[in-house]
Amino acid sequence: MDEDNIVAEFKTYEGYLDSKITSLDLYYLEDVELARQLAELGCLRNGEVLKREEFEARKQAAEASRISKQTQQKTLASAGKELYDPFLKQLAKREEANRSGKMATIIFIRDTNSRGQEISAYIDYGHRLELEDFEPYFLGKKRLLPRPSDLSFYNWKKNKSTSNSSPNYEVITQISHGLLFKNKRDRKIVNVDPYAASPGDNSIRTVLCTPKYLQVVLYDHMTRRKI
Repeated sequence: MDEDNIVAEFKTYEGYLDSKITSLDLYYLEDVELARQLAELGCLRNGEVLKREEFEARKQAAEASRISKQTQQKTLASAGKELYDPFLKQLAKREEANRSGKMATIIFIRDTNSRGQEISAYIDYGHRLELEDFEPYFLGKKRLLPRPSDLSFYNWKKNKSTSNSSPNYEVITQISHGLLFKNKRDRKIVNVDPYAASPGDNSIRTVLCTPKYLQVVLYDHMTRRKI
């Protein structure tokens, strides 16, 4: 047996030692405890035997690794979810990077609210991840919709707009360039004008087709400054 897999096979060191003892050993020794002592000393010729300290150290390391994996799965709301909607799949791909700050994605959504009014917004994905539990979104129980508290919100029916800077972006409104977002980490500008040749340095614009929204566009900005 591979010694690296022992911790998964045996709950206790005594159980591990018992695996090194044969029925013939017990026949001659007639004492389980004595057989275990001899097994630990390597006197029973059943291969290399881990000392108790090394066995316990491996058990602790395996448990720490298990807890770490569970923590990561709990942190990522998309972990373990079976996703079919293209939009949710793209959000899942970007979740870890937005949580860690490696990426700062701006989500543009245009759709209708519960009153049938057309609304749109530029959403700071990383900020929303901090404020909300995204598991209901990835489970399909809720839909991610524009809010007046987002970077830029517009109600087409009421002709009402709001703008709010977030921990990741500063909102800039210019007559010549329209709506711009300055990333607070590297100070780079993200241009969300659909007719612009480029959304800016280190930024990529992705148009998504999804049956659940009228329009969805992702602006992925990779930050240069280290976390």
